[in-house]
Amino acid sequence: MFIRGLAWILLLGLSLQGVQARDYRYSDAHLHYVDFFQESEGMAALLKAMDEARVDQSMIAGIPVAKKWHEDEPKRPRYYAGDDADAYWYSATDLYVAAALEKLEPAQRQRFHPFLAGFNPVDKNAVAHIERMLALYPGLWQGIGEVFTRHDDLTALTTGDTPRANNEAMTRIYHLAAEQDLPVLIHSNITSKRERNPLYLAEIEEPLRNHPHTRFIWAHAGTSLEIHRHQTQLDFLLPTLTRMLEDYPNLYIDLSWSVLQPYLLDEQGKPRGQWVELVKRFPERFMLGSDVVGRFASLGEQMHAFEPFLDALPEDVARKVARDNFLAVLPRPR
Repeated sequence: MFIRGLAWILLLGLSLQGVQARDYRYSDAHLHYVDFFQESEGMAALLKAMDEARVDQSMIAGIPVAKKWHEDEPKRPRYYAGDDADAYWYSATDLYVAAALEKLEPAQRQRFHPFLAGFNPVDKNAVAHIERMLALYPGLWQGIGEVFTRHDDLTALTTGDTPRANNEAMTRIYHLAAEQDLPVLIHSNITSKRERNPLYLAEIEEPLRNHPHTRFIWAHAGTSLEIHRHQTQLDFLLPTLTRMLEDYPNLYIDLSWSVLQPYLLDEQGKPRGQWVELVKRFPERFMLGSDVVGRFASLGEQMHAFEPFLDALPEDVARKVARDNFLAVLPRPR
């Protein structure tokens, strides 16, 4: 009787071990060191948040625009959508990132993968800024972005022409990115707040087709919280992504927060089977990001929210999505 009971306990223990939550380590593929006012909690706060969230490595970038506090506004806005004042292109954001990294110990610095963001994507001189920054900080920059093109209300608020992922200025940047082996993280909404069709798809698909040697990371898979507020869910997103991943081996998908719900998880927080199958079919093409902006307390919450979806994947695929895929898309060691 004792032996039979002991066997049952061992069997139960093995069963429970099989359903234990996996202990993921993360790479954050989408993090902004500063906010829309070019302010930050600083590196000490960021490193603390990363350690607590089990984030080993992180992309780090500035914000390419600064929000203006207009003289007619009695209160300083807290976000770019806080009032109708403009945002303007702000190149010094790259200097803030570089200066913060230079103050770190070498072991800490190796945890970060800085991307260049401080340029106007409708200015054909932008490629010259990127070249100057590459020369000024040799060996530092490991990618380009997040490039703001179609981006909700920010598109209308930003001074100047509407940025598109397929304009001539960006074409020059894509050529440079291929030459320098730099991935490009680009925000390009797949549609507007009102149109229930992939209105702007050609703007991202044309560069994918014309620049096969450039690696593109599509921020939020073309979605946004603002689109969700108006449309809840885009029925065409899953079939469109499936086709694009089939057609363009240079396309990678950043699943950061606006993709999590309502796409990866349903209303009850359960993984959606079709999305699980899509990631299983393309196991090296998806990555996670927190998309925090200058404040880092929510970094762990943002990253760990993906765990129900990761747990639905085969363990080797889940670990690729959580950590390895972002590292694999970075420049090859020279």
